[in-house]
Amino acid sequence: MTAEEIKINVEKALDEIRPFLQSDGGDIKLIEIENNTIVKVQLEGACNSCSVNQMTLKSGVEMTIKKYVPQIEQVINVK
Repeated sequence: MTAEEIKINVEKALDEIRPFLQSDGGDIKLIEIENNTIVKVQLEGACNSCSVNQMTLKSGVEMTIKKYVPQIEQVINVK
């Protein structure tokens, strides 16, 4: 998978999970993809200050991204 294909698929994954985040007053933005294995995102709105945002990141966002792009090793929230 090329870097561009990875980016497109990561965006598709984020589009899948975005409605759930938005329903809670939050959102997510792709910041960068490092070495085609690490995805850096920014949780926004209510998601930024939510006490369970790390759980959302790992069990929701990371799992969905890996469904679209299996070689992604880690998803990191950057401030």
